[in-house]
Amino acid sequence: MDQRPTIRQFLKELLATKGDALQFADSDSLLLGGRLQSLDAVEIVVFLEEQFGLDFAVIGFDQEKIDTVDAIASLVETGQR
Repeated sequence: MDQRPTIRQFLKELLATKGDALQFADSDSLLLGGRLQSLDAVEIVVFLEEQFGLDFAVIGFDQEKIDTVDAIASLVETGQR
């Protein structure tokens, strides 16, 4: 099941807390592109662990894996197998 809408909504809300209401594509870099910061990465990880049951202690943390909607969706898809 495609989780992009859920992921996109979470990221949109996270950006809104910073006053960033600009649109973004699923392939746009949010962390490495500077729109989100390292503390936001922690919020993304917590969201993914709680919402999708991912365990970053097992899969390891790589900022590139949570940088875009597409990357997160791929991580969720492979992490749930």
